[in-house]
Amino acid sequence: MGIIAYGRQAPGALKCWWQNGLTCVQPGAYDGLFDLAFYGGGVGLMFTRRRTIVHSLAMALACSALVVAQKNEKKQDDAQKKEIQNVVKLVDEVAAGQPAPNDLSLAWSREDFLKAQGNKEYVPFTVTIDPSKVTGGTVAFYWRVVAQNASAAPAAPATPAGKNDKKDDKGKKADYAYEDIAFVPVTPTQNPTRISRSFTVPAGTYDVFVVVKEPTQEKAPKGAPPPKASILKQSLTVPDFWNGELATSSVIIAQRIDPLPAPLTPQQQADRPYALGTMEIVPAPDTKFTKKSELSTFMLIYNPKVDAANKPDVTVEYNFYTKAGGTEKFFNHTSPQNLNAQTLPPQFDLTAGHQLQSGQAVPLASFPEGEYRLEIKVTDKIANKSLTKDVEFTVSAS
Repeated sequence: MGIIAYGRQAPGALKCWWQNGLTCVQPGAYDGLFDLAFYGGGVGLMFTRRRTIVHSLAMALACSALVVAQKNEKKQDDAQKKEIQNVVKLVDEVAAGQPAPNDLSLAWSREDFLKAQGNKEYVPFTVTIDPSKVTGGTVAFYWRVVAQNASAAPAAPATPAGKNDKKDDKGKKADYAYEDIAFVPVTPTQNPTRISRSFTVPAGTYDVFVVVKEPTQEKAPKGAPPPKASILKQSLTVPDFWNGELATSSVIIAQRIDPLPAPLTPQQQADRPYALGTMEIVPAPDTKFTKKSELSTFMLIYNPKVDAANKPDVTVEYNFYTKAGGTEKFFNHTSPQNLNAQTLPPQFDLTAGHQLQSGQAVPLASFPEGEYRLEIKVTDKIANKSLTKDVEFTVSAS
């Protein structure tokens, strides 16, 4: 079965504030994650003087406009730099134990794990906020990733007290696994508003701090309430896809998969973390479906053994079970996907970095209302190893 792709509008642009001392990785958070081809089964993309005077006047106007634009841009940059200081201070306070505000109903929605380059893993994530609680049309969105087992920074050697103390303290910088900031437009009609971003880190256990904050007014009226803000802390265990063992990415349940004419630039990728090569996944907001829906899945398979031609021999099975009264019963299955030398393109080569993918798009019209478990079994025939992934979902009439 194939996933039918539909068009989507790109979200607002993110600006990475690395020049202000944040530790976000440049040129892109994904570290060249998907610069090579995907191969596999199941996911198909449908997918005179007077003239001189006039010219001089026009040039003067253009230069004047440029000066005004530069001043406005500097003013905006200064305001955003101040906003960065405000949000970083908020996180520092919460990390130190102060209560976290939640004026905007900020909630963690999902995270996914995929293999990146350089012995790192790629983690796109999504949070939600209530746009009806946002006064303006833009919020500052900051995220910081801190390793739970990060050792304390070594103490600096003692130095005599003097006028350079403050300068030295200012030069010190906390060592976070990742941090970045964006200024995100908020549309009142999208409730809840979903914001997706990403980070890239080695395998391990981390605390992710997220701040969503209204901008501080430059000249707020006397007695005006402070800008609304929300902070949350989410702990994540990032798996190791670089240990050579058979593994898969997260199983992403897709609302749809859109074709892209070309891979995104690093800046575009930062805004749209679920764009993978020449496809873009729009994750489903939840796993509650109606009988008119399709259950669409996508995943990548890592570290299968290969034959002499660098081809894997992998089978992926999709089995559905009904759940009722604490028991399960086999319901149905799709045809197994065979990913091997006979089914993969001749140019497929895992050692060249090609990605092995699997996915299904299953219409749910024939599924009775109820609770289900999808069991995905991946078998590496060459290594004689297998693993399973589970997806819980429900089907209702409407």
